[in-house]
Amino acid sequence: MTIMRWCLAVAVLVPLAVVGAETPVADRPPATSPAPGPGSSLPPCVTAAVGAMSLEERVGQVLMVGVSVNAPRRLGPLVARYHLGGVFLSGRSSRPAGDLRADIVALQRRAAPPLLVAVDQEGWSVQTLKGPDFPVIPAAERLGGGPRQELRRAVADTAGRLAGIGVTVNLGPVADTVPAGLGEGNPPIGAFHRQYGSDPGPVAEDVRTVVAASQGAGVLTILKHFPGLGRVHANTDTSTRAVDRTATADDEYLRPFADGMRQGSAGVMISLASYPRLDPTTIAAFSRPIVTGLLRERLGYTGLVMSDDLGAADAVESVPDGDRAVRFVDAGGDLVLTIRPQNVSAMTASLLAAARRSPVFAARVADAAGHVLQAKYRAHLLGCPAPAAPG
Repeated sequence: MTIMRWCLAVAVLVPLAVVGAETPVADRPPATSPAPGPGSSLPPCVTAAVGAMSLEERVGQVLMVGVSVNAPRRLGPLVARYHLGGVFLSGRSSRPAGDLRADIVALQRRAAPPLLVAVDQEGWSVQTLKGPDFPVIPAAERLGGGPRQELRRAVADTAGRLAGIGVTVNLGPVADTVPAGLGEGNPPIGAFHRQYGSDPGPVAEDVRTVVAASQGAGVLTILKHFPGLGRVHANTDTSTRAVDRTATADDEYLRPFADGMRQGSAGVMISLASYPRLDPTTIAAFSRPIVTGLLRERLGYTGLVMSDDLGAADAVESVPDGDRAVRFVDAGGDLVLTIRPQNVSAMTASLLAAARRSPVFAARVADAAGHVLQAKYRAHLLGCPAPAAPG
């Protein structure tokens, strides 16, 4: 299906909005257009795009699939067959920017609409791209402890380099706060110095800075890992025992997430840890009370909600592959991340089966696809005219 067909199709309204707007950098438009405020409708060509899609195409849009950053083109057939919404470039690479851009362009030729292309380019130990074209970024803990203008400069430089090769999404900033007394005893965040600090107030200021700098330079941000991984004692990638027994709906550690949302972050990533005081029955990614109740309704977030990896993480190993995608979308999530391409078939089949059984779930899939397309609109991927900047 072509972009022109989407933009000319009769729209089926999917009521969405993304909070906030970004400031363009000089001499170039940002890849992150300001979005309508709460209560306003989607731009016409975005609603038209959702309305023109088949169920299969909508299901494809809610999947982001991992592929080696050193061989992205191998995912091309899967992108075309399943109408994938996004790709995640995984691993580590020091390849030249020109080679990476050529691979991303080749992948985009297989996609309609264009893909969200994501990387983990936080810095230091979590930095997918390195080498002459992608200098080493200091750890977040170091940047958070320094002058805010240096943080802003580092993030804007990184985002400019990513935008230059066609990357549209950086999976960050980390909005988790690690208590000072825990530090490296926190395996997923503190052990790698991924946090901006140990006090949620200053962390929130840093998160706002990162969101504005990255999106102003053309790369969407994804706040992670909601509602926070800073107080757990296990890593969800390698354990089923990551639990935060402190987090509540009034938790001060939610402040960096809330501030990042107000700053206009295009997305929020949901963790795979358990939060018994928020939902005693299931992990966050499968929790309607957390994804819909806390994030959407209480905090009022209207942007893209994506999962942490539902492919290889030990935290979800007991759940069948297809059910992982269904449970996340049913909880209120929009974009399912799996780093394993072999999961796509099962996830697609399960999402389609659930949507065909239930009109309510089919509507939820359409809503999720709409959030994905709204992010693409903000990244100037839909060929739609950009909205005017606010007053």
